[in-house]
Amino acid sequence: VTDSPLSLPPAPAPAPAPAPAAAAAPAPAPKPVADYKTLEDIYNTPRWPAEWDKTGLTVIVFGASGDLAWKKTFPALYNLHTHGLLPRHTSIVGYARSHMDHQKFLTRISAKFEGTEEMKYSFLSRCQYVSGAYDEDASYDKLCQELKVMEANAASNSGRPADVANRVFYFALPPSVFLQVAAGLKKFCMSPKGWTRMIVEKPFGRDLKSAQEMGNALGALFTEEQIYRIDHYLGKEMVQNLIAIRHANKVFSSIWNSDNISNIQITFKEPFGTDGRGGYFDKFGIIRDIIQNHLLQVLTLLAMEKPKSLSADDIRNEKVHVLKAIRPLDINETVLGQYVKDAQGNGEAYLDDPTVPAGSTTATYAALVMHIDNDRWSGVPWIMKAGKATNERKADIRIQFKNEIMPYGQEALRDELVMRLQPSEAIYLKLMMKEPGLSQGKLTQTELDLMYKTRYDTYLPDAYEMLIYDCLSGNQGNFVRTDELIEAWKIFSPLLEQIETEKKTPIPYVFGSRGPKEADDLTHKFGFRHAKSYAWAGK
Repeated sequence: VTDSPLSLPPAPAPAPAPAPAAAAAPAPAPKPVADYKTLEDIYNTPRWPAEWDKTGLTVIVFGASGDLAWKKTFPALYNLHTHGLLPRHTSIVGYARSHMDHQKFLTRISAKFEGTEEMKYSFLSRCQYVSGAYDEDASYDKLCQELKVMEANAASNSGRPADVANRVFYFALPPSVFLQVAAGLKKFCMSPKGWTRMIVEKPFGRDLKSAQEMGNALGALFTEEQIYRIDHYLGKEMVQNLIAIRHANKVFSSIWNSDNISNIQITFKEPFGTDGRGGYFDKFGIIRDIIQNHLLQVLTLLAMEKPKSLSADDIRNEKVHVLKAIRPLDINETVLGQYVKDAQGNGEAYLDDPTVPAGSTTATYAALVMHIDNDRWSGVPWIMKAGKATNERKADIRIQFKNEIMPYGQEALRDELVMRLQPSEAIYLKLMMKEPGLSQGKLTQTELDLMYKTRYDTYLPDAYEMLIYDCLSGNQGNFVRTDELIEAWKIFSPLLEQIETEKKTPIPYVFGSRGPKEADDLTHKFGFRHAKSYAWAGK
């Protein structure tokens, strides 16, 4: 990112609004950015509900000068725009405490944008930066006046009233200022004639007590229908596919239970450490950062019963039923690790990060076992693993089925359904076949394989794009409800408190390795079998 002025072309004339159709057909799938020749190509092919043209939309990003906003939030909004998925009359406001002129703001937020200069200009011309405090009424009053001006300008020549606009407030903020900002918005910035929604980034508390306090405070200001707690894993394509895979395929109905499944493993790994952000990470650790939210959400989608409908509340009701059935976590079924340099001093060590407190015992790796005490899943261990500074970047689900004994005995390895969440989304089923040729019945393990990048020639939106679009559409099914959040903390808070009270020392593991050997021992103890001779061909 540089501070040099962004060179913008003259603003193109806005495309004329298409005449509203009496009965609009379903919106077609958006084309890749490269297919668009002009802005008219976007706006003359409606890709949003017809009612979105009847009102304005203002998206206000708090924490607009921070890393999350410029790395994720603004690029997601820009990509929605370039695919014709933002309403025509959209305004975007960045708000932060940092003093920054308008040109520097545009340069910063556009650093990761791709596409033509015309595309960039068409988005940036909607944007404005407002600097203000998070704890002063005068700042929120100033923001409110700016919103009114922007919404009036957006309404000009649209044929609709200037004060009819919906508002989305995106909290790309540390939790320490959530409630201050929420109170200021409630007092000064609610939409006068439209809906108001707020997207809140994790962490949603640090333990059960803080989560309850935050939930009660937000609940006193906003309704549940206005609060969108974003867990970006719920926006990932493969995670959003779990309900369809599980409940739209009859083949799984009779085998998705403890009669057939030996164990389920959900894994998150990344090949880098804290990269100078250890001071922030150290306050939370890997369990709070990854397992208590991202991986637990995946577990609930895999384990839940069939919902009555695909409505947000019916789906989230079933997820809550799963959370309430999870047995208290056992510290003896938990492995904690922290990455170090190798014996020759190569690589990185967590404690070498200058932002990490000296002697910190915060875990950068954790493996733990969860048990769901209901009829479907009794006896099936759910193995959750997450780690930084490991040997690869991946997130996947591995469902191992029980052994088939006769007539092949130990030669028949376990069938395994693998769902790769990232990178390169894929689903494959590992199964046994006769080795081709004159093998005289010898078995070999192969797979039925679906790789998204080879099967589907379509644009896959980023998780943040998915979730922001869901918020605009009023779809809360992919966001965390208050009772979900509380039940999740009821599961993890006792274990975290015990770890911190007993000052459990994490096991050292070498930067770039699989993690602590004790984690592999734990997964083996609970039935997971690693087929060392097998390598997925699509990798």
